[in-house]
Amino acid sequence: MLELYQDRESVLHQMSAGVKILFTLVFILCVNLVPPRAWSAYILFLTILASIFIISRLDIKTLLLRSLISLPFILAAVPLLFTEPAPYINLTQTNGFVINISQSGLIRFLGITIKSWLSLVAAILLTCTTRFDSLMAALRQLGLPKIIVSILSLMWRYLSLIIEEAKCLMRSRDSRTASNIQKGHPNGSLWWRAGVTGSMMGNLFLRSLDRSERVYAAMASRGYSGEPFQADNRPITRRESLMLTGAILVCLMIMVFSFIIH
Repeated sequence: MLELYQDRESVLHQMSAGVKILFTLVFILCVNLVPPRAWSAYILFLTILASIFIISRLDIKTLLLRSLISLPFILAAVPLLFTEPAPYINLTQTNGFVINISQSGLIRFLGITIKSWLSLVAAILLTCTTRFDSLMAALRQLGLPKIIVSILSLMWRYLSLIIEEAKCLMRSRDSRTASNIQKGHPNGSLWWRAGVTGSMMGNLFLRSLDRSERVYAAMASRGYSGEPFQADNRPITRRESLMLTGAILVCLMIMVFSFIIH
């Protein structure tokens, strides 16, 4: 099974999963509610994440690589640079071509970029310091309906099986298709390769349906009733409650501060 958790000896790893989930949700909410021009607030939020990262003793390379998932959200905000109203920033190219970038659009773009990245890093810190079973158990403790917890749990647990099925199909395709070593892709037109890929996706869908029915039958025969497995039911301690309250108050103070100065 895929695992995002990184085993380390730190206070953050030993903390209750419910505390970390609540703080992450509040942190993401506060980050996304601050005004676009609140640069000082962004720096303070980044300081909080940096402190958590140092305490957790995680690998900086892994954190940065996983944070690249925010690129689609950043690219989706690129049109704001050209669709927002004046005033504009004129960028003249060497061939005389002029690019007009809206100042307000640039500010909104930078705000969306920073907010997306900070929110994603907060979620990455949560998954890197908390086991998946503990996350599911904490979500159930926090009142999330058991059917949603079960769907999330099964989806994540059997994602690795679907990946293996996809690799099996790719190996079958490569073994039945002559490869062009110099160009690095199978011979044939683009439309032919698109047709093969479409057939593989349909085959993968049918295989996943068949595998899901067999997996559920095996689980039902072993007494599965729909209630997710509770790996960590320990309640939140008083010390953790105080730490959570203090951290939430800090995030709220930064958010209020951003509205006051802007």
